[in-house]
Amino acid sequence: MTRNFLAGLLDLLYPPKCVFCRGLLEPDEREICRECRMNLPVFDGPQRTGRYFSALCAPLRYEGVVRESLLRYKFGGLRQYAACYGELLAAAASTRLAGKFNLITWVPAGRRRRRKRGYDQALLLAEETGKRLGLRPVPTLRKPRDNPAQSSMANAGSRRANVMGVYEPVRPERFAGKRVLLIDDIITTGATLSEAARTLRTAGAADVVCAALAAADERENSR
Repeated sequence: MTRNFLAGLLDLLYPPKCVFCRGLLEPDEREICRECRMNLPVFDGPQRTGRYFSALCAPLRYEGVVRESLLRYKFGGLRQYAACYGELLAAAASTRLAGKFNLITWVPAGRRRRRKRGYDQALLLAEETGKRLGLRPVPTLRKPRDNPAQSSMANAGSRRANVMGVYEPVRPERFAGKRVLLIDDIITTGATLSEAARTLRTAGAADVVCAALAAADERENSR
């Protein structure tokens, strides 16, 4: 059997669906249907900076089909979405963060969540993004304890407190003096990225810029 025959058979048995809306793809569509490509909610909020990172970008807004897609990716075992996400994120980072980084890393999940999901969703996203940017992700952080999920926190203040001190640097000599691109899947208040960036800067990174596939409206998460 040829590879093309097997691919056709798999498409017949399991028709490819849009990563976002789950609609069946047309033969000339790949991963994202035409309607979603035209109508995905673009994140057009203000450029964010933080005390420990100098820039942050996200191609999409965390709402509607984007939110549903990310929840399937994060909790539904659909790790194959990472390839599509990585393409979108790499395009955004290469445009909006051009010249601002020379090393890619990610915000690591804790051991319990990795074991439950079977993968680290931010690592997969960093790998796929890195492939398209020509940079192999470097492990720079570990998360020795599993704090409660950020989604369980009531407001921005409790989210900041929840992640305080949860990350530790891994072999700081790897990133000392480097300009680091820190990858995560979703940005809500930015507390997780800020704490991870603080750990990197304290351990010797020259600068940190951040990127995620989707960001929530900052005003919605300031309550």
